[in-house]
Amino acid sequence: MPNSALLADDILAALSSRQQMPPLSGRIEAFDTTKAYRISRSVTARRVAQGETVIGRKIGFTNRTIWDEYGVHQPIYGPMYDTTVREVAGTVSDASLSSYVEPRIEPEIVLGLSAAPEADMDEQELMSCIGWIAHGFEIVQSLFPGWVFKGSDCVAAFGLHGGLLVGPRTVIPQADHALWLERLKSFSIRLNCDGALMDTGHAVNVLDGPVSALRHLVGVLALDAEAMPLTAGEMITTGTLTRAFPVSPGQRWQTALHGIDLPGLDVTFV
Repeated sequence: MPNSALLADDILAALSSRQQMPPLSGRIEAFDTTKAYRISRSVTARRVAQGETVIGRKIGFTNRTIWDEYGVHQPIYGPMYDTTVREVAGTVSDASLSSYVEPRIEPEIVLGLSAAPEADMDEQELMSCIGWIAHGFEIVQSLFPGWVFKGSDCVAAFGLHGGLLVGPRTVIPQADHALWLERLKSFSIRLNCDGALMDTGHAVNVLDGPVSALRHLVGVLALDAEAMPLTAGEMITTGTLTRAFPVSPGQRWQTALHGIDLPGLDVTFV
């Protein structure tokens, strides 16, 4: 078994110095996600001990259209912290990339939990646990050069999470749960960089919709005795709706969503 504590130290040292490292899967025999999540929990314990607070989870690789591109064919998850999440208005002019390694941008749907979901809930029942919905940009990063890794590597290294820009929250009244569930299965999105269309996406790209992605996460956590269940107050970002693109200082990224009443984002990076 790998020494989770020592590997967690290595991963955090790489993050702190912005120095990439060889994939763990090439160094550790039979390095699977079970071993990777143990390392991830060690990383989280160290970050919390250093003063960070876990405020939610990110779900990665929910978009099945990019599985072959990265060679990862199942979703993963990881924690998000008060130091990595920033709530913003629709327009942002000062989003910094200085702390990230090989950053890429992902347009996503963010769900705010008003109650703790349970593993046997269907999607309609899960809607009763969602207090608000927002559109956001996740900035993902790779500690492994050239974005070459296995899924277990991604799990150990923060779930690839770097940061999350969360747009304006839209509160979901109970009477509108069915309407919003339908919208969350059918909307589309356009992603532009410096005025040029980069990609289009659709809700069903994300495991058939963001609430479906949440249901997947709830089920995975329920099967892992060492995992912390989701709690009220957490935010969940549900995976990229388009391909993920390299992002650089000076670029302006914009989104427009259609079929759902959420504002797009307009972010310039520095």
